[in-house]
Amino acid sequence: MDIRQESTRHSDALQELTNYLELPKQYDQMSEKERMQWLTGELNTKRPLIPSEVNWNKSTEETFSVFKMVKRLQEEFGSRICNSYVISMSHSASDLFEVLLLAKEMGLVDQGSQKSTLVVVPLFETVEDLQRAPEVMEQLFQLDFYKSLLPKVGESFKPLQELMLGYSDSNKDSGFLSSNWEIHRAQIALQNLSSKNNILLRLFHGRGGSVGRGGGPAYQAILAQPSGTLKGRIKITEQGEVLASKYSLPELALYNLETVTTAVIQNSLVINRLDATPEWNDLMTRLAETSRIQYRKLVHENPNLLTFFQEVTPIEEISKLQISSRPARRKKGAKDLSSLRAIPWVFGWTQSRFLLPSWFGVGTALSVELKSDPEQIELLRVLHQRWPFFRMLISKVEMTLSKVDLEVAKYYVETLGSKENSKSFEEIFDVISKEYNLTKSLVLEITGKNKLLESDKDLRSSVNLRNKTIIPLGFLQVSLLRRLRDQTRQPPISEFLDERIESKRAYSRSELLRGALLTINGIAAGMRNTG
Repeated sequence: MDIRQESTRHSDALQELTNYLELPKQYDQMSEKERMQWLTGELNTKRPLIPSEVNWNKSTEETFSVFKMVKRLQEEFGSRICNSYVISMSHSASDLFEVLLLAKEMGLVDQGSQKSTLVVVPLFETVEDLQRAPEVMEQLFQLDFYKSLLPKVGESFKPLQELMLGYSDSNKDSGFLSSNWEIHRAQIALQNLSSKNNILLRLFHGRGGSVGRGGGPAYQAILAQPSGTLKGRIKITEQGEVLASKYSLPELALYNLETVTTAVIQNSLVINRLDATPEWNDLMTRLAETSRIQYRKLVHENPNLLTFFQEVTPIEEISKLQISSRPARRKKGAKDLSSLRAIPWVFGWTQSRFLLPSWFGVGTALSVELKSDPEQIELLRVLHQRWPFFRMLISKVEMTLSKVDLEVAKYYVETLGSKENSKSFEEIFDVISKEYNLTKSLVLEITGKNKLLESDKDLRSSVNLRNKTIIPLGFLQVSLLRRLRDQTRQPPISEFLDERIESKRAYSRSELLRGALLTINGIAAGMRNTG
């Protein structure tokens, strides 16, 4: 099993601890350099740091309890049962040392022999963190103490660093094109850094089922990884509806595992120098930056976008589904975009047939490039033919565009959107519609086809069939959501009157909610690649 926890939980726990110990400088007052000095000093001392019999707050107690649980599991079943600790939202070297210190306090790290039964795995999620990842890891690789704690593998007995790359939050932060390019560049930089320090690297890809979260055909995605970064090692998350579609039958599971294994071997054996082509890299950097600006202009800079998303998608109802691994929001009660997790963000847009996180910004980026130099279309076609990375990007966008239905999406907007927001919602829909048409036309120009998915007729017929069958579910969902929300908005007059009103209604709130949740499941099953 892997343990996964957000980085701020550890720093918050250490802040409470240093406050209790009345240190001259508490943890939240320390700079990154001061934190690393203090953490390193505590890791190298035999004195316990965490006093027993202290009533910590609920969050801190839970953080400490996780490490105690891991220790008990390892004692009972051996260290391999649970030895990987993923730190989501990793920003700096101190994020890793915080976990190592807490692990040491619970007996998982022995500073004397410099051995650890817990492998700390940083997860770099936002674009800024992906860009900063090589700098953070280089700081850690310079520390002999840190390198000594890494597991030793293979005949060469080299240290192995596992490192996780986040597709979901980088996409939510900067859009599809920017996210994929930054992950691509980060892999190359991290592999070069690891080789320079004589350390083996295993990249852990935090993919979801949807294209907006790194999903899509696994074989093509693995072949599109930068040449020289896999070297026979890869780790991938499989989640959501992907589990049923890939592993529900033994034959399916074997086929998918063989497919992934074949792709890893093929990528590892074939040396491809195309990733290092300067002209192509410069072009992709420009496309990613333009795409990011366009995406953030709508998602992060438009003050009405969050209200639009909450009203015209079933986001609040999705949070009541009993299928998610984590709550829809990172903080209870928070309604801002930053607190919303990437999975429901993508899921909501998919339900209302926008699928916005998987393509928005791509059209503008390509258009700006072609306006500055129309001859670039030939280069883009060459990239699509010869560069696996670029071909994978375009194919994912093409598949997603084929699932978008703006007529259905407009029905969601017109029926579920409030009257006071109708003008701003109409403006947002127009921006999305124009970007969709622009992206579609330019993708077709690059692929040289007249219709989306024309080169893959089986996939095209499958998508078209499923698109048509779930349209009635969309209309049912809108009707149920409107009635459910109308009831929810009505303030109860009294408990007695509320029960009488409820009894006269055709359907209760719980029945309407159950119906809405069933349509969500149905649309997710029909759309696939949803979460």
